[in-house]
Amino acid sequence: MNTLLNLLVAAALAGTPLLLGTLGEILTEKSGNINLGVEGMMFMGAIAGLAAPFVYEQWALKVESAPVGWIGAFLALMASFLAGALGALIYGFLTITLRANQNVTGLTLTIFGTGVGNFFGEYLGSRAGGYVALGDEMKSAFANLSIPGLSQIPVIGKLLFQYNWVVYFAIALALLMNHFFKRTRVGLNLRAVGEDPAAADAAGIHVSRYKYMATVIGGGVCGIGGMYMSMVTTSCVWVHNCVSGYGWLAVALVIFAAWSPARALLAALIFGGLTVLRLYLRIPGMPMQIYEMFPFIATILVLIVTSIRQSRENVQPKSCGFNYFREER
Repeated sequence: MNTLLNLLVAAALAGTPLLLGTLGEILTEKSGNINLGVEGMMFMGAIAGLAAPFVYEQWALKVESAPVGWIGAFLALMASFLAGALGALIYGFLTITLRANQNVTGLTLTIFGTGVGNFFGEYLGSRAGGYVALGDEMKSAFANLSIPGLSQIPVIGKLLFQYNWVVYFAIALALLMNHFFKRTRVGLNLRAVGEDPAAADAAGIHVSRYKYMATVIGGGVCGIGGMYMSMVTTSCVWVHNCVSGYGWLAVALVIFAAWSPARALLAALIFGGLTVLRLYLRIPGMPMQIYEMFPFIATILVLIVTSIRQSRENVQPKSCGFNYFREER
């Protein structure tokens, strides 16, 4: 029982960056754009989310002032969002304005973002004397919370009330996005743009504006997922290739979640559990490399099953992958 509880907690922590990447891509695809650059945007968010509090911490020490943890956390959040949004803006300009191929542009963004993240990570490391690492004050801002009264409840307290603030932020964002798509006028307009941009345009909806907003904000959310990798997963230390395929898993989870933010919560928990399964369920004689393959094997199975069992409600928005040109409608 204790092993299962620890596995669920670890799955929630490991699944948070997957959830954020999935939510960002869902928002993008709802507008009719397929952005395969999630990995690149997460890398950009990872380095920006680490660099911002690092620069702040160095400045505070230079002026002989103690760095404040919550300020560093806020800077990490904003910097990672802006970095991911910048990558998505480049993608949006190429695909929405210039009508470049979405798949090729997304793959290019992955290569670009990965290079940007690793380059600036190594550059900051060389300037810092070997590697980039934040102090205890910054690390404490991303430590697991202790909610008086609730965190001490047996089983439930550990299962629900002892995570870092980014986990709760991701869960709240998923629920908010679910309400946004189903209950708000702007959300319904966005879904209309993704399904049939020509009909939405005829109804007076500004298609390009909706596409840009969804794509850029979705990229920012992916960037926050990258920030989680550098600030929580690697404990505020820059690790080369720290995102390590999570962006591609997030793209697959969009299909597994059937483009639903609420279902993305369960999908991220399952895949988060698969990434840490080797630490809690050891099968004698099984090589560690097999455990590391589990999330990707599950991804292949998900793609096969979802391609066989499709329903009208749980399908990709119809205009995904196709650039809209108003003069052709």
